[in-house]
Amino acid sequence: MRKIRELMRLKYELGRSHREIAASLGVANSTVSDYAGRARAAGLSWPLPEGLDDAALEAALFPPLPPSRVPRPEPDWDQVHRDLQRHKGVTLRLLWLEYRTVHPDGYGYSRFCDRYRLWRGRLDVVLRQVYRAGEKAFVDYAGPKFAVVDGRTGEARDAVVFVGVLAASNYTYVDVTRSRSLPDWTASHVRMFEFFGGVPELVIPDNEKAGVRAASRYEPDLNPSYQELATHYGTTVLPARPRKPRDKAKVETAVQHVERWVMAPLRNQTFFSLGELRGAIAPLVAALNERPFQKTGGSRRGWFEDLDRPALKPLPARRYEYAQWRRARVNIDYHVQAGGRFYSVPHALARREVDVRIAAATVEIFHRHRRVAVHLRARRKGAYTTDRAHMPAAHRAHAEWSPSRLIAWGRGVGPDTAAFVKRLLESRPHPEQGYRSCLGLMRLARAYPAERMEAACRRALDIGALGYGSVKSILASGLDRAGDDEAHSPSLPAEHAHIRGPDYYAAARNGTSPNRKES
Repeated sequence: MRKIRELMRLKYELGRSHREIAASLGVANSTVSDYAGRARAAGLSWPLPEGLDDAALEAALFPPLPPSRVPRPEPDWDQVHRDLQRHKGVTLRLLWLEYRTVHPDGYGYSRFCDRYRLWRGRLDVVLRQVYRAGEKAFVDYAGPKFAVVDGRTGEARDAVVFVGVLAASNYTYVDVTRSRSLPDWTASHVRMFEFFGGVPELVIPDNEKAGVRAASRYEPDLNPSYQELATHYGTTVLPARPRKPRDKAKVETAVQHVERWVMAPLRNQTFFSLGELRGAIAPLVAALNERPFQKTGGSRRGWFEDLDRPALKPLPARRYEYAQWRRARVNIDYHVQAGGRFYSVPHALARREVDVRIAAATVEIFHRHRRVAVHLRARRKGAYTTDRAHMPAAHRAHAEWSPSRLIAWGRGVGPDTAAFVKRLLESRPHPEQGYRSCLGLMRLARAYPAERMEAACRRALDIGALGYGSVKSILASGLDRAGDDEAHSPSLPAEHAHIRGPDYYAAARNGTSPNRKES
């Protein structure tokens, strides 16, 4: 008001132009013209009448608008709000056009929008956002916990409370699990989708460590198992921004309602299993979803049936099966360690990094997003599971042999060769340790005729040389062709000056030397 009084003084007492007054007061020329016109309409000049305070001056310059003679028809704002949520293509302009079709003398578009925003502003803060039907589900854990008592030991263990809420209808789901681990986290999502009877387009969790490995404002890193669950159900996980509670205001309010209407009534009861606890929670959750809204018509269940249920994606034919994902490097023996067990992959992937998916019954191995191996999950710790197709050709040939088959091969060469192979395998702590020697004998059998192999094996058995190297040496030196007497009794000269016979050693024991001369 001070500037308005100065404006009137400059104009009516000093006769300044509008441009000069605007420059002096720091306002626009149009503002000076507007105020001067209002003063003329009110019959005011300078000096102002005595006793005219600021309130009276404002009332004279800005009189209230005369009331409309014909009241405008008021739209059904609750229905407008629902229509905006139900369909993606519905806009305020489309709803206004429909409104004007029924009420041609109704509000203009700008007034229609202003009055809708005014109506929406009276709602709770979590209802002010326009959520599309079937678009978003918010999930989080409640702070308080239940206690589940072990009937045998009397020990009480905590049970955490999982809360999920559909954004458009506020339809609420509650689950209890032993922990906030990844298996429990994903299992609660599976049961939530089944409770809803469908899948929303987006799932918005807080940055729960089980599901989000690295929280980030721009690129959160999801756990691979959580990402696999989202892929299986055809939805998208979009974690809330760190330290931004307004991003998940829906579930924050839902958690408060669960604590008030579900957890508080059960505070004095004792539960001895999760199943018993879930049975007590179910009717309270149903009552919460049936409770009427205070500021809008209907209930959570009514809005769910009207808005969310028709818009949810159908559940897949097969329920999600939890699986762990691990990053591993293939060992030099083309096996990967997973859960204390070892599983083969194609030998060409030795020393490469692979992704291992460990399910309840199977183990799958992926290289660059392509599955390269699948095995039944081994139960014994330290067990090796090997697919023969993954072996190199040489290893595969080695693995195809057995002791009986090796002995049968030796019998095909001759009885002495079969006997040698049998003795060779029996001489090792494990028969597999003699396989390589037997493979060497096969190679010799391709280079020498059967009669020489038989003679070499017979000679090796006689001297107890049970090895591939002995047979090879006998064949290479031609000893297999020598007679038995020559082989077992080598000829030496009967007498020689440098040969010490038994008489020499007898004399040495008696203290005399046969070579000692008498003095």
